Amino acid sequence: MDVKVTLDTLWVLICAMLVFFMNLGFASLEAGFARSKNTTNILSKNLIVFAVSSLGFMFLGFGLMFGDGNGFVGMKGLFMLSGADNSPQINEAYTGVYSALSWTSVPFYAKFFFQLVFCGTAATIVSGAVAERIKYISFIVFSFILTLIIYPLVGHWIWGGGFLAELGFLDFAGDTVVHSVGGWAALAGVLVLGPRVGKYTKDGKANPITGHNMSLAVIGLFILWFGWFGFNPGSTMAADPEAISHIIMTTNTSAIIAALTSTATAWLLIGKPDLGMTINGVLAGLVAITGSCAYVSVTGSLIIGAVSGVLVVFAVMLFDKLRLDDPVGALAVHLCNGIFGTLAVGLFAIDGITGVSSGNGLFYGGGFELLGKQFLGVISVGAFVFTSSLLVWYLIKKTIGVRVSVIEEIEGLDIHEHGNLAYPEFASKKQYYTAISKDINVESMKEK
Repeated sequence: MDVKVTLDTLWVLICAMLVFFMNLGFASLEAGFARSKNTTNILSKNLIVFAVSSLGFMFLGFGLMFGDGNGFVGMKGLFMLSGADNSPQINEAYTGVYSALSWTSVPFYAKFFFQLVFCGTAATIVSGAVAERIKYISFIVFSFILTLIIYPLVGHWIWGGGFLAELGFLDFAGDTVVHSVGGWAALAGVLVLGPRVGKYTKDGKANPITGHNMSLAVIGLFILWFGWFGFNPGSTMAADPEAISHIIMTTNTSAIIAALTSTATAWLLIGKPDLGMTINGVLAGLVAITGSCAYVSVTGSLIIGAVSGVLVVFAVMLFDKLRLDDPVGALAVHLCNGIFGTLAVGLFAIDGITGVSSGNGLFYGGGFELLGKQFLGVISVGAFVFTSSLLVWYLIKKTIGVRVSVIEEIEGLDIHEHGNLAYPEFASKKQYYTAISKDINVESMKEK
């Protein structure tokens, strides 16, 4: 193995580990935005989802996504190990059943692990949107199906040599493949589940249900921000100094300006610089640049980030008006900005800016050609993922049920779904003082 392959492999694996570390970011962020009585449930979902998605992706998903086949689905190497372990040289699998991977020289398992952590991210997006009222087992079942079939099929269309790839649709690091897929699946889940108890009044107004720990939410944000420096530049699959430097710069620039525009927008609309909006603003900037990070200039990333910060605030408010209850703002962040980021490629792309041929976007003399391809991709993926996810959620609802009872929701999923609490001392002290108060004769304590 030559030096270049060694360096490329190290780069890919380090970036994959950063993306894996994002699981902690999602867990912390979602737990902070949720109420304390549901903290164990949130943490447990974020833990189990990676195991579930890994199993589904390894069992069948990877083959459906990258196996040689037709424009819609991989037909060969459907079980990941069958394409790798049977070859004398692992890399022969690239030109065998997984020829869609032939463009990268890193070993097979390095590529697989990198794609695995991306798959896990798509499933994790759903967790926050359906938080505080979904059955634990129902979330597990949906996550398995999402990563077994739905996510891999979309991935094949775009990254596996499918019909959108042939068309010229571009998605460098997953605005559509990861974020929009997770967002559409989450939207379907929110519709089937309905809002949390007490979230909306009879006249449709939203009651604020605040998270229990904003410190935890901010910690989660910074972990996710850090992980994005593996998510985006790692998609080069090569330790190309110029390309990864450019991608890190566009990624960070979009995030920082989105932090400012989301804060300013919230300040103007609601009268306060809401921390939750700022957190989601940063995430919106990171999501919006994901698909175009290798195709746009730093100036372009500044504009994309600025728009995403405004968009996320209006999207959060819009979903509330539509009575679509999303405790963490996942729909506004991942769905809305996943779509915007995908279209931004067609607006701001500069051909060959990082050595990758993309064609020019609308604002750089390319006309509507690339934008039209991006739009078609958004429509195709949205229609498929939303419809298939809605069907899966509905089948789950009709079989094992999808939502906990009202009593369980009011008292908290921690104690009812898991039999323990994230903060047991709070509950024990409350019970202790309640018991003490019952034994006190208040009248005897009054001054005579």
